[in-house]
Parts: sequence; C-alpha cells; structure tokens
Amino acid sequence: MSSWPDWILIAVVVVVALAASAGLGSPIASLVLRFAHVPEPPTVDVTGDARGPVLRRRETDGAAAGEVREVLRGGMSIGILERIGLTAAILAGRFELAAVVVAIKALGRYPQIRENPAVSERFIIGTLASLLVAAACGAAGLLALHLLP
Repeated sequence: MSSWPDWILIAVVVVVALAASAGLGSPIASLVLRFAHVPEPPTVDVTGDARGPVLRRRETDGAAAGEVREVLRGGMSIGILERIGLTAAILAGRFELAAVVVAIKALGRYPQIRENPAVSERFIIGTLASLLVAAACGAAGLLALHLLP
C-alpha cells in the first residue's frame, strides 16, 4: 500500500499520459512525414499583426498573376488538441468520444483540403501518425491505471 492517496496516483498517470501525447505527437508526425517523402508545405507570406497573422501562398501553376490563396493554418495547435482529446477519451474508456474528435478535425479541414489537394497527402499521413501516438499514450495510460494498487 502506498502512502499517496489513490486519486493523486491516478491524476499523475493521467497528466503524464496527456503530456506525452501532446509533446510526442508533433516530432513523431514530422519524422513520419520525412520518411514518407511528403513534400514540404508551400512557402508562405505572413501578413497581419502578431494577434492575427494571415498566412498566404502565391499560386504559380495556372493561377492569375498576383492571385493569393490561403493555406492551412494552426496545424500544430489543432494536432495537440486532437491528441489530448483522443488520449483523454481513451483514458476515460469513452471510445465514441475518440470518434467525435477525429470527425471534428476531418470535417473542419475538409473544405481547405478539397480546395488544395497538394496538402491532402501531408494532412492524412500527419493525422494518422498523430492519432497513433495519441492511441499509444492512451493505451499506456490505461495499462498504468490498471496496474495501480
């Protein structure tokens, strides 16, 4: 029997699993993308101010001169929130919530991916790698919770 109250041990396991999921996902997804030989995202111009930057890419293939199209933004923040949500759903044993997290991301990004197919491969591979990291952290957390005295 440990001298720590049970809820503290449970909280520590949950926090470690969530932190691992949030912190490990981006580097691992980047590594997977590098090994998959997925092209780098397009270079962008940043306009606006620090509170509301606007990232834009200049289109050169078939677009009118000077036309500017917006590219995906907030991918890292969305990925961190997605991994935390998925890991939390797994730790809570609410797998239907994991499906909701994945669906929200897919539906939220669909219009942008449909308009810019060049980033769709990168989006799919990065998302799957990120989801696998979150699932592994959630499973490791569940295992640790079941092994607690």
